[in-house]
Amino acid sequence: MFDFKQTFSQLYDDYVEKIYRFVFIKVNSREIAEDLTSETFLRAWKRFQENKDKIRNHPAFFYQIARNLVTDYYRGKDKMKVIFAEYDQIVDPSINFEDKAVFNSDLEGVKKAISCLKDSYQEVIIWHYLDDLSIPEIADLSKKSEGNVRVNLHRALEALKKELTEIKKV
Repeated sequence: MFDFKQTFSQLYDDYVEKIYRFVFIKVNSREIAEDLTSETFLRAWKRFQENKDKIRNHPAFFYQIARNLVTDYYRGKDKMKVIFAEYDQIVDPSINFEDKAVFNSDLEGVKKAISCLKDSYQEVIIWHYLDDLSIPEIADLSKKSEGNVRVNLHRALEALKKELTEIKKV
């Protein structure tokens, strides 16, 4: 007998952190990211109950709901997106103040540069480098060919490099 509650529970455990990180990077707020992540899985649960046999790509299913919720959030709030936030917590406390300041300065530059990229570039960088998804997984998730994903990732990195160069000039 198929136990969709247990199946969904396992999917939740497998993807909740990835979806949260994806949303958090987009909205730059823990509280909003938690709310949108919860809403993502609430909507997924409802659709999963209705269409459990029709959902073939669970990661794409979750990311699409999350992406739509983030879009709705910005549409409703009319806010400017800021990417990455509060990562100064990952700095080792034993690092001296000067090294920490340099790290934070570099991190701020990366945050600013990524926020200037178009959404598709932000997403492919997040999925590949933060969520550690492979090219085939990203292709499946985004419904694009692997070649298209590779090209998009290459272009995203080139755009990021250009933005970082511009930021360092300022």
